[in-house]
Amino acid sequence: MEEVLSFLESLEDDRQQWKVAHILKDIVVIVLFATLADCDQWTEIGEWAKYHQGLLKKVIELAHGVPSHDTIQRVMASIKPETFKKLLETWQNMLNSNEGEKLKQILAIDGKTIRGNGNRNQDPLHIVSAWSKESGVCFGQKSADSRGKEIPMIKALLDVVSVRGQIVTIDAIGTQKEIAEKIRKGKGDYVLAVKYNQKILHEDIREYFSEEKFLKAIQEQGGYRQTGERERSQYEKREYWQTNDVKWLSQRKEWAGLSSIGMTKTTVLRDDGTQSEETRYYITSLEPNIEDFARAVRGHWSVESMHWHLDVTFREDKNHTLNKTAAENMNIIRKWALALLKTLQLGQKYSIRLKRRILS
Repeated sequence: MEEVLSFLESLEDDRQQWKVAHILKDIVVIVLFATLADCDQWTEIGEWAKYHQGLLKKVIELAHGVPSHDTIQRVMASIKPETFKKLLETWQNMLNSNEGEKLKQILAIDGKTIRGNGNRNQDPLHIVSAWSKESGVCFGQKSADSRGKEIPMIKALLDVVSVRGQIVTIDAIGTQKEIAEKIRKGKGDYVLAVKYNQKILHEDIREYFSEEKFLKAIQEQGGYRQTGERERSQYEKREYWQTNDVKWLSQRKEWAGLSSIGMTKTTVLRDDGTQSEETRYYITSLEPNIEDFARAVRGHWSVESMHWHLDVTFREDKNHTLNKTAAENMNIIRKWALALLKTLQLGQKYSIRLKRRILS
């Protein structure tokens, strides 16, 4: 927490200072600490600050006392989201500065709608995030009022996020030629899911992997991996195939840097004797390396896990903040809190939800 408090000294406050009663750092510390401590509504944040003002005065000024929850919300609605984005970018750079050489990071890009931000008079805010699996930090995000704008949002996000030396993963909605080109121009690699929105490409890859002789050849060449995991009353088997046998692919040259294709098959075996299968297909700029390919595919679901935590652990959709600036700033704070909670050691292993309750 000392590092966090010191880090927040760099927070820029562009408000008219003669109108300011509560300094920006105080407000942000209250919101961040209260969010860590299982508070999700503005009233909860305000009451938490009142109850813990003795503790807060040890680390922040509170020269004019504890602000009301209305003041906290109003200030959070006045801060440009770019301020928080730059802050977290600096935080991420600080985390990376001492990590040295490591594997390529997985940068998972995906969108989430903040349903509590919408009503009959306005569409809810939709946010596309670039989430780092390894560090559990959001590298950047773009927002819009409609889910239908997700492709332009992904393109805009790639214009501001550095992908150099990283593996970018995107679900099928982002499997667009221009997006692949942006990633390659940024010196990054991509693993893009292929579904029916790229009908011909999907059908060609599906037919290729339906041939047993090709699957056998891939396995002999070391392009196959199998893992398994038991959870509750079922066993999940995951299989991965990757090959650079793509000269036959009619659209190969239309996708910048396309080097290989891949397939995954997930088989769920339940204790009651039933089972289900799901098969997915991918294009990627990665050269054949089944470990990297499997890591990228699995790594993409870290962004889904982040979205799950926002919805379930932080109850984001239950917060009916209609001001879009305040809603986006709180989304950023929740992501930062999630990253901090994941690294927080409390003596034994606790879930993120239980850590929040312990801190409260």
